[in-house]
Amino acid sequence: MRAVSAAAVFTVCLLSVWAEERTFSIDLDRNCFLKDGKPFQYISGSIHYSRVPRSYWKDRLTKMYMSGLNAIQVYIPWNFHESEQGVFEFEGQKDVEYFLNLANQTGLLVILRPGPYICAEWEMGGLPAWLLHNPNIILRSADSDYLQAVSDWMAVLLTKMRPWLYQNGGNIISVQVENEYGSYFACDYNYLRHLRTLFRFFLGEDVFLFTTDGNTDKELICGTLEGLYATIDFGTDTNITTAFKRQRRFEPKGPLVNSEFYTGWLDHWGDKHASVETQKVSRMLEDMLSMGASVNMYMFEGGTNFGYWNGADLDSRFRSVVTSYDYNAPLSEAGDPTDKLLAIRDVIKNFRDIPSGPMPPASPKFSYGFVTLKKVGNVSGLLDTLCPQGPVQSHHPLTFEEIKHYYGFMLYRTLLPRNIPDPTPLISPMNGIHDRAYVSVNGVYQGVLERDIMLVMNVTGRQGDQLDILVENMGRVNFGNKINDYKGLLGNLILGNDVLTDWLIFPLDLDAVISGGWPQAGGINVPPKPKTKEGRGPAVYSGTLKTPGVAWDTFLKLTGWTKGQVWINGVNLGRYWPKRGPQQTLYVPGTLLSPSLPNNITMLELESEPDHLRVLFMDRPQLNNTRPQS
Repeated sequence: MRAVSAAAVFTVCLLSVWAEERTFSIDLDRNCFLKDGKPFQYISGSIHYSRVPRSYWKDRLTKMYMSGLNAIQVYIPWNFHESEQGVFEFEGQKDVEYFLNLANQTGLLVILRPGPYICAEWEMGGLPAWLLHNPNIILRSADSDYLQAVSDWMAVLLTKMRPWLYQNGGNIISVQVENEYGSYFACDYNYLRHLRTLFRFFLGEDVFLFTTDGNTDKELICGTLEGLYATIDFGTDTNITTAFKRQRRFEPKGPLVNSEFYTGWLDHWGDKHASVETQKVSRMLEDMLSMGASVNMYMFEGGTNFGYWNGADLDSRFRSVVTSYDYNAPLSEAGDPTDKLLAIRDVIKNFRDIPSGPMPPASPKFSYGFVTLKKVGNVSGLLDTLCPQGPVQSHHPLTFEEIKHYYGFMLYRTLLPRNIPDPTPLISPMNGIHDRAYVSVNGVYQGVLERDIMLVMNVTGRQGDQLDILVENMGRVNFGNKINDYKGLLGNLILGNDVLTDWLIFPLDLDAVISGGWPQAGGINVPPKPKTKEGRGPAVYSGTLKTPGVAWDTFLKLTGWTKGQVWINGVNLGRYWPKRGPQQTLYVPGTLLSPSLPNNITMLELESEPDHLRVLFMDRPQLNNTRPQS
């Protein structure tokens, strides 16, 4: 017993000494970071574990390491882990500690960005939609309800993160507090102080805390706080000297840091596909590193907005972010090295030793060809299946948040109050369609109402006819002052002179139903054909893909289809909208496919089907075709 106890004591002492030797701080005299007491410059890249399939995490991290990076930057989306209040999920795709461990094994340090707000072109900037239960809540402020929710979340998250701090034997060298707070209207220093106190309480006094803000005085004034090291972000369109002079006004001494050096940019539906020239990226990276600056490249691996996780912007109008988060990054959406990556690697070679050996190759892709789908039925005829709990009854329309159905789709149903023989305007007078509404009368598809774009349409019908309005949440605003982005019908709809009332509201549980095997399992009961032009209006389609014995990455092209959502083997790939573009294909990770069993394809088409009912699995993406707005 004595020998065991002595050995145990010796081990504890050894680990204690080792932990004490692991430090990460700044040297104000030499204007640099210190890692274990020695000057250190990080060359980092952003990767979002929530946008990359878990089975590919190791592959992406290895490629980042082989590119010469010594660190990665990681956001933690609060709503990804606590989509329902008080229910915390850290398993499977959400196992952030497993991701951190993989990064550690790979040899990569971590710059952690736990929010609570992250932006990231992610749904509501990572904030959970249940915060909107309180209609008066002021997000990202010292509002008491908001602070309580943040404190509860951080108590769970930061407790998990503390063992992963560098000084505790892990690989997290620094932690960002909030994100680009200076771009938000609140400018609430009490909120930042509360976060600083929280982070110090759960992570300790030794952790290096910092902020990141845009390259303007206003943003840095409102986004910085004593005790949090101020860094900035900028891209290739900015003068480096001017930008770092601005950082110096807020941090006269210490390392120069560009926390988000933009290697590319995001896409919205209807935009041209964004790109940033490789030569501009590599040249500016070399200039910053030559100045001794530490740089994080945003993004290095973009990934995919699977499911409903894309965000949106609201400036002159609402603009939803596309499913692909390729970002024109050094690693493509599918994790393939690009010419931009090779150019960046050549720059990094001049500043640090990089791992020897070849860059891991692109993953194999396969063109599986065409699959013909069959129509399962119109959504209005499938409500018993898609909304098994039945509708909510309400005199006036209720929002997604009021019904606690935060993502996806809800169908609103009422009856026409009188005969309408002549085309009569159906209008949302307060721009209250959030975000797209697909309108049918007695099963006859009428068209689309769309936030900021199409607020009125004409309908006809008889008293008592059934009016169905399927509303799609296209992703909550993730940036700016309007992140309190409620979804659904936000106010009354008016038909002529009548306010429409007495609604049945069906929250569609599509993901649970489809992941459970529907419609392929147990056969398909196709309802009678609607009294409408064939192939128009929201409907579900299904089919199967049989592979020739391989399960490789592929890309799903939906030529002729209009807009909707796709599931492969029950996994929600995200939104398609080839009619608006620019994205024409959806990334299908090979790990979702079976090489031997039929692979189930389920589609929700919202507007109109093509005559051929085919989809194409091809071996390359198409992200850059923009169609006229429609």
